Amino acid sequence: MQPPIPRIPEPTGAAHDRVYRALRTRILHGEMAPGQALTLRGIGAEFDVSMTPAREAVRRLVAEGALSLSSSGRVATPLLSNERIEELASLRALLEPELASRALPRAHLALIERLETINARVGQMVARHDAAGYIRMNLEFHRTLYLRAQAPAILALTETVWLQLGPTMSSLYGRLNRSDPPAHHKMILGALKAGDEPGLRLAVRTDATQGLRMLKN
Repeated sequence: MQPPIPRIPEPTGAAHDRVYRALRTRILHGEMAPGQALTLRGIGAEFDVSMTPAREAVRRLVAEGALSLSSSGRVATPLLSNERIEELASLRALLEPELASRALPRAHLALIERLETINARVGQMVARHDAAGYIRMNLEFHRTLYLRAQAPAILALTETVWLQLGPTMSSLYGRLNRSDPPAHHKMILGALKAGDEPGLRLAVRTDATQGLRMLKN
């Protein structure tokens, strides 16, 4: 019987990046609850990595605002105050209409058809009551449009805002109790087809902020 092949250790950088991306995706898609605590030991055990890659992944996520780190060392997903929700909604209201406006001159038929396909999948997730799937497809709808803006710095800022809102978006989905896709997506698509920049900016701004402001107590 041949001896077992020794396991080749994963480079620390690759391990940390793998953990970072997996946790980032979970947070972005609302797969973790607001205020949910994490431990380095638990992260290490789940991803089969040492404490160093787990710590580095957490450090990056804290820097992005996706996780919070208390003075006692407790790591958790953001539990947003009313003021913080309002601030992040205001950022979305500034950044996303600008991205949509810059994308409009490049919004050809193929892009609009792609957005309609994604929006149909958003509707499927709503019908299944799949909160994480809904959040994922909703973000894909917006990102697909915004990529055509060719404004990577603005898009990077926008994605950081989305990341901070991920767990809160899951709570929002439950409160809205949706049975239909977001109505403003149809308005966005209509404005793209018509080449209506003011209508597009208004539809994107309303879609990005209306639901969030319902979360404030």
